[in-house]
Amino acid sequence: MPKQTLLYTDGGARGNPGPAATGVVLKLGEDTLYESKYLGVKTNNQAEYEALIQGMSLAVKHKTEELLCHTDSEVVAKQMRGEYKVHDSKLRKLYAEAKDLEKKFLKVTYNHLPRSNPDIRKADAQVNRTLDEVSR
Repeated sequence: MPKQTLLYTDGGARGNPGPAATGVVLKLGEDTLYESKYLGVKTNNQAEYEALIQGMSLAVKHKTEELLCHTDSEVVAKQMRGEYKVHDSKLRKLYAEAKDLEKKFLKVTYNHLPRSNPDIRKADAQVNRTLDEVSR
């Protein structure tokens, strides 16, 4: 397994709150894994955290040592880096879950990327595909 793994996540809700889903793109050297899951009714920020947690959990299963997390959520990136406080009680629980997962790696870095990033767009496509399937 590569020493450093790249994680791209997106979470989205149609309505805020509304039907929500995650999108995860995990790059393990030559291999790229895609995951998505329907979350029920959540806020956008909750879905963003759920996507991060899902991606980190997947990276743990693949015995990643260093994880470079990319998200289009400035809130999630800055809260995880300690630049913003987490005031919302539901987000605090998700933040704590992500921080617990963080301990399973030697190093974790969080970056905020624009929605136009090609890999963030792939994660977003996972979100929309899942929400489209649920709404049929």
